[in-house]
Amino acid sequence: MLDFFRNHKRLMMFMLILVIVPGLGFVGIQGFRGFFDESANVASVNGHKITRAEYDDAMRQQLDRARQMLGAQFDMKAFNTPERRQDMLDGLIEQRVLADETQRLHLTASDDAVRRVLLNDPIISSLKNPDGSIDVERYKQLLAMQGMTPDQYDERVRYSIATQQLPAAVQGTAFTSKTLAQHLTELADQQREVQGIALHPRDYAAKIAPTDAQLQAYYDAHRNDFATPATATIQYLVMSPAAVAATVQPTDADVKKYYDDNIAHYRTDGEVRASHILIAAPKDASAADKDKARQKADAVLAEVKAHPDQFAQIASKESQDPGSASKGGDLGYFSRGMIAGGKAFDDAVFALKKDEVSGIVQTDFGYHIVKVTDVKPSVTKPFDEVKAAIAKDVKSQQATKAYTEGADGFTSTVYEQAKSLQPAADKYKLQVQTATVTPQPNASLPADSPLNNAKFLTAVFADDAVKNRNNTQAIDVGNSTLIAAHVTDFKAAAVPAFDTVKDAVRTKVIAQQSVEAARKDGEAKLADFQKSKTTAGFSSPLKVSRNDAQGVPPAALSAIYKVDAQKLPAYVGVDLGADGYAIYRVNAVLPGATVDAQRLAGAQQQIAQVAAQSQAEAYLQALKARAKIKFYGSTDSPAPSSSDD
Repeated sequence: MLDFFRNHKRLMMFMLILVIVPGLGFVGIQGFRGFFDESANVASVNGHKITRAEYDDAMRQQLDRARQMLGAQFDMKAFNTPERRQDMLDGLIEQRVLADETQRLHLTASDDAVRRVLLNDPIISSLKNPDGSIDVERYKQLLAMQGMTPDQYDERVRYSIATQQLPAAVQGTAFTSKTLAQHLTELADQQREVQGIALHPRDYAAKIAPTDAQLQAYYDAHRNDFATPATATIQYLVMSPAAVAATVQPTDADVKKYYDDNIAHYRTDGEVRASHILIAAPKDASAADKDKARQKADAVLAEVKAHPDQFAQIASKESQDPGSASKGGDLGYFSRGMIAGGKAFDDAVFALKKDEVSGIVQTDFGYHIVKVTDVKPSVTKPFDEVKAAIAKDVKSQQATKAYTEGADGFTSTVYEQAKSLQPAADKYKLQVQTATVTPQPNASLPADSPLNNAKFLTAVFADDAVKNRNNTQAIDVGNSTLIAAHVTDFKAAAVPAFDTVKDAVRTKVIAQQSVEAARKDGEAKLADFQKSKTTAGFSSPLKVSRNDAQGVPPAALSAIYKVDAQKLPAYVGVDLGADGYAIYRVNAVLPGATVDAQRLAGAQQQIAQVAAQSQAEAYLQALKARAKIKFYGSTDSPAPSSSDD
């Protein structure tokens, strides 16, 4: 069963969206430590404390999601910034003020609303049995892995629905007029006829001859650009359920016990095929109407008993169920709980044998007469048929258990036997592996490789590992995986001598000076064109628009559309950086195609969505402005005094 959870990590992460506070950025926990003072809280909103533990927990989960999504591209430094930390704190505060406002207005969500959300959840949908019911045990196990019970998860969902009612109500009031939508769409479609000249740096490179002094000056100013990164040759151990699986072999008794304990998973519920005749009498019908319907049902039952072989014909004539009457009352095959008639209907139907007809069966829909036309008994897959699959599940469970039981011991052994990984490898029957790593992740490795984990690489290049040659700690890299390393060789980052990289320096200087030469030449040509108004040297006319740039770079397109349409022709120059310099002659402004009704409606909807988001954000900012917010820290210093908003 644990294979299910491991094979559905993405789904489980999706479930966490309702658990984790949304709107947070990503940052390392250690980076957070310098963001707040030493109190147990990071902020308070209207007297409600946002604790350091709450922040840490949300942070850790968000950081794990970032690593999972970015893989080898994950860089802790990119997320560990004052701006990111402030965004994260703002997200928590917004959630708190929204929760306070929801509580003040006594908003909640009904059981039906919670049920609808749960049934639409792709995770829960994946837990459906063939008959459409939810596998409750698997659902409980899935929630248990997140530290929740079904009731707790229901309340999380209810809270999420309730807190979204206010933003949803604000967004629902957003409106965009057709006139505005048409105007913006016409602007987007508006075309400009342009001609261009491109000045490429490569065309100037042959004329560039930097002096040795220029090369030396560039090298001195950019020494770190030529540095070789630090490298560490390491031995390492990976401790995970997969790693210890080789040491686990379930016995036949283990497999048989699992089969016996979970026999329901290998049993297909019995089914019947039945036809029915419904004489409608809803539960809110009057007593007189119900009595009349009962008399009608009794008469139809008498007719059926007199002519049991004509059940289908009688159903077609008398049944008031529009879904089945035209089919002679046939309901097809079904198991318990699949028909809306409820327990009374199921009890009556599943008590019948093939070709038997029931008496009058009363449900909330009225009075039924049922005939069973076929019976499929319950079938249990024999043990031998599922033995191999069960053995795989049991092995996976035992490996997970062995990992859980051994993780603390592995961590202790690596720490206590600090001069070698071999004691831990021998004790837990793990393979010592080798690799050469740098402080930055290796893009050639799989995105989820533990060798690319930022925390692990930081530990490898710490002084205790590099200088003292002690084992790193056992680093938790997520997904029930620990990794520990021992540095066997280390080469510090180094800047090569100028003479050894002189050719590389020359290449960079030529590239830099070529770009500068293209820019200067372009600016001079632009000045000449603005005086002469000539088209000499320009490309053939090209029609561009904001929606169809025709290959024109974004920076150039932006410059083209800044040209005053009343002063044409006009010339504009654009510095494209390493791509050189471009000059464009704007000849004319042309209207776009006529906006049809369907496209206008789509544009109106998109603009309204943007406006709705903006209004919702403004509403949240208003709630924050009205709230009493106290900070226990600042982005400006490691341990500032608290302040009030």
